[in-house]
Amino acid sequence: MKPFSSIFFTLLSLSIGFLFTLAISANSVLFADIPIMYIVTLYIFILQWIIFIPSYVYQTEHYYDLTGSMTYITAILLVTLFSQEINLRDVLICSLILIWASRLGLFLSRRVKNAGEDKRFKHIKPNFYQFLMAWTIQGLWVLITAGMAFAALSSQREIGIDVFAVTGGVIWLLGFVIEVISDQQKSKFKNNPENADKFIQSGLWSWSRHPNYFGEIVLWIGIAVIAFPIIEGWQYVALISPIFVFFLLTMVSGVNLLERQGMQKWGHEEDYLNYLKRTSSLIPLPPKS
Repeated sequence: MKPFSSIFFTLLSLSIGFLFTLAISANSVLFADIPIMYIVTLYIFILQWIIFIPSYVYQTEHYYDLTGSMTYITAILLVTLFSQEINLRDVLICSLILIWASRLGLFLSRRVKNAGEDKRFKHIKPNFYQFLMAWTIQGLWVLITAGMAFAALSSQREIGIDVFAVTGGVIWLLGFVIEVISDQQKSKFKNNPENADKFIQSGLWSWSRHPNYFGEIVLWIGIAVIAFPIIEGWQYVALISPIFVFFLLTMVSGVNLLERQGMQKWGHEEDYLNYLKRTSSLIPLPPKS
């Protein structure tokens, strides 16, 4: 990718982030007469750039995923800190995201450490503008993915626990459990030397080729359901959050990418081709006979 293209997509990410923040800041709590999400959005991007500097200097991507998780945690806590009042719904949203981000951050950082490198960054790290673009896009990812949570936590509206909160909490729990179990099953499989150069097709992975991504999508739908009664007006733009997660994980960096890699590695094996035929791509379903 040429420097101009990287700079363009970096600026585009910032522009989208600004417009998104403008929308979800409707009816926002103010700090020094400034909507608090303006401050939080600025913090999100600045944090990425700060960690980018040593990462580029030392040519490492080991802190990328960990920084993303820490950004979720600190940004959510920052919004909560700036909020005028904190009710049980706020506590629920905040707690669920902290649990998810803490677990996923540790899991991803250990995975990269054990693997030695993240192959996604092999050709990106040496290019200053392209690597900077990747870090900036991560900031946008955090902002939009947690958009419903940010909109609800920063809003002046206060609504206690209701059927949306309970239903959303159950949906989140379902997604979280699926994600955790599928990650653990795959890690156990890959850590077994006998499974070197093999693909997992047991446990949840016998029902879905990407159960961890399904769980991720479901848990963010749960957050959206919990936050829904709070948002109003332009804040409905935040409903793009779970759609954004689905799009990225199925069309961009998730399913499509891994499916291509799988075909390159095992596409010549009949067992793998049969696995593709009998196993659902995303939604866990009983294997086809």
